[in-house]
Amino acid sequence: MSIKLGVPSKGRLMDKTFDWFGSRDVRLARTGSDREYAGAVEGVEGVELVLLSAGEIPRELAAGRIHLGVTGTDLVQEKLVQWDQKVEPLAELGFGFADLIIAVPNCWVDVNTLDDLDAAAAAFREKHGFRMRIATKYHRLVRHYLHRAGVADYQLVDSQGATEGTVKNLTAEAIADITSSGETLRANHLKILDEEPVLRSQATLFRSRIAKLEGKDRAALDALRDLLGV
Repeated sequence: MSIKLGVPSKGRLMDKTFDWFGSRDVRLARTGSDREYAGAVEGVEGVELVLLSAGEIPRELAAGRIHLGVTGTDLVQEKLVQWDQKVEPLAELGFGFADLIIAVPNCWVDVNTLDDLDAAAAAFREKHGFRMRIATKYHRLVRHYLHRAGVADYQLVDSQGATEGTVKNLTAEAIADITSSGETLRANHLKILDEEPVLRSQATLFRSRIAKLEGKDRAALDALRDLLGV
């Protein structure tokens, strides 16, 4: 057996994760071709690198198939019911920053807060006979956020593509999505509500509370955590 460390399999998130571990004398590397999801770990014994998509990592942690994983806070909290009973955040890695926000059309000049959104939703339903649609990939987080704010008369519609385009395409009246710079929102004539975001997310190292640990595995995990300072 060995400690399984799940890391994003491509792109800037993978590169920055490799750099973060490397700066702590734990060297991660892909092996084989770009199409192969194989990797190696140097600097500590008994640790195996598992390359996965960032979206798969929460599920694998919760199932106990990997012991550690790097992914976004947003993905963990959206995908895992009672996430804090299944995983433990060990370290925020200082990259992959993004906010989960609510955005509405710029032309809604009187809608700038959640109270305004609630009033607009009530007026929309009265005028059109159905609830205002908010397009999102983050149903669990957004529903909880709007419930706490007392916003009613809305419905969440699923968006697995370009969420920012749903308002222009007339499939939603507002959106809830992850953004880092806001440029895509502005390009689609959307504005962010003047409220705290639904969630502030960044790349984070999580430990599975489910994965089993035997003697050698526990020693390997302790050695890795000592090197990482977590």
